[in-house]
Amino acid sequence: MNYKTAILKRNIELAGMFPFVLLGKIAGKIFKLKTRHRIFLFFPWADIGGSIKVNADIATCIKNEKPLIIFTKKPRNNEFRHLFDIEGVRILDIHKYVDNKALHFLNFFFRGVLASWINAVENPVVFGGESMYFYKIVPHVKKETRVVELCHLNSWFNFSQSFIKYIDFRIFSSPQIKRDMENLYKKSGVPVKYYQQLYFVDNMIEVPELIEVKNDKLEVVFVGRGAAQKRVHLIAAIAKRLHKADANVHFSFVGDVEEIIPDDVKQYCTLYGNVKEKNKVADIYQRSNVLILTSLFEGLPIVVMEMMARGKVILSTAVGGIPDYIEDNKNGLLITETNEDEIVTKGVEKIQSLIENEQLRKDLGHAAYAYAQKHFSGEVFCKTYRDFLGV
Repeated sequence: MNYKTAILKRNIELAGMFPFVLLGKIAGKIFKLKTRHRIFLFFPWADIGGSIKVNADIATCIKNEKPLIIFTKKPRNNEFRHLFDIEGVRILDIHKYVDNKALHFLNFFFRGVLASWINAVENPVVFGGESMYFYKIVPHVKKETRVVELCHLNSWFNFSQSFIKYIDFRIFSSPQIKRDMENLYKKSGVPVKYYQQLYFVDNMIEVPELIEVKNDKLEVVFVGRGAAQKRVHLIAAIAKRLHKADANVHFSFVGDVEEIIPDDVKQYCTLYGNVKEKNKVADIYQRSNVLILTSLFEGLPIVVMEMMARGKVILSTAVGGIPDYIEDNKNGLLITETNEDEIVTKGVEKIQSLIENEQLRKDLGHAAYAYAQKHFSGEVFCKTYRDFLGV
């Protein structure tokens, strides 16, 4: 779908839903929001995930502004919900009304209600953190509203391009995603004037004191979901080949990957499953030497940043935003091969080099830590987002 077609589709849909939105606006004027807010944060849910943690970090950065968080999608596990229990921040969860296909007219109705509440405020700010409903709200808010969006992926472009004119700042969590979006703009025929909306901001993580760890075996860990894009089966294949070679290495897996790992590989690996306790996660990170990723595509996983901040070696396929942070043999190791068999072979080779060369492992880890200190601090993150939000 090109830009002109997307605009036409948007206008037809806006005309069709107009009666329901108008009714919602009327209801919003009658049933006013009981608390007063100038900043409205639209988030999908509080499920486990890097983008959700970033949403919580942003809310924490502006907690003194007493923003309203609006959850709009039915959660699958809601296990990051506690991150949003922030003093001064109110939460409104409307997923039961707007994420129900059987009552889809309520989705339109609540666009009007929320727009009415937003439009009643002087100099309102609307922020969307990976929220589809954010796009559905912005056509209905007044023109002086400051509209800010955060994207961790560009997979929604076909849908989101029709709302570009309503957005003041489109922020991307990696340089690669920003470049991808610029290419999509060109391909779709988006007017050049909208390119100036595009920005890149690093995510925030805690950078603890660097502590050296000594293990009898090289400890390699995967952290993530069992999604197809992660290609965890390749890591299992690397572990199997190294085990057959009697290499001095041990593999661990954090996440819902048990069904992906073959039974014979499970016998000499550690599978932690989903780890909820923050202290346990930190302990696993600290005891590891290497984070391994063999993803088909990525933005920049938060776990990469977290492991760099602990001076660990990142071994990853050179996909998405990862090469913007990891330079091969400088502050990490990259696999540039794209064939799966070649990825496994190269992964085995690079892990063997870390086993055999302890100084290389230390040098790469120290370089990763120095990068994290410079780029991932909370102070820089908060100041940047406060500037974008105008607070």
